[in-house]
Amino acid sequence: MKLGIENRKQVIWLAVLGGVALLLLVYEFWPSSSSGAVNSAPAASAPAKPGVRRTASGRMVPVVEPRLDPTLDLTRLSKSEDIKYAGNGRNIFVAGSVAVIETPKRNGTANPTEDAGIHQPPPVPPPPPINLKFFGFANQPGETKKVFLSQGEDIFIAAEGDIVDRRYRVLHISATTVDVEDVLNNHRQSLPLTQG
Repeated sequence: MKLGIENRKQVIWLAVLGGVALLLLVYEFWPSSSSGAVNSAPAASAPAKPGVRRTASGRMVPVVEPRLDPTLDLTRLSKSEDIKYAGNGRNIFVAGSVAVIETPKRNGTANPTEDAGIHQPPPVPPPPPINLKFFGFANQPGETKKVFLSQGEDIFIAAEGDIVDRRYRVLHISATTVDVEDVLNNHRQSLPLTQG
């Protein structure tokens, strides 16, 4: 029986996938020395020596374990019993043993000749001026009234209620001025119509 080219490719792919699946099954269920030693009982053929471990390079080195002496050392115990606590004379369990705190002689300022009055915070700086320029109208019949505003090289077209430059809201448009609010600083300003 002769197979076509497409059928041969399919057979080859099936053989490759079957081989990979077989390798995965063997890897998963075959007892290995690293995982089997942890999960199963220790092998009788290679008993581990106590006090020896294998380094990352594979060399066997002896393990030095600290020796713990469970017996009670009476000389150390008697030395610790002889220590007396000597505090500053204050007994926290007696109500009258609190140290007396003197009344302060000054109010704590560095210079006692300064005015001892209440210090006022610095005045709040005025909000920055709105630097938009109003230079014309854009009126179309049947549409809302719009104005041209500029800031440096940027030109904006806005109607009442629009926000310009993500900061300024156009409040009111009249024949000679535009009322604008700086929404970041809560500041309002009227922009006059400029020629030029």
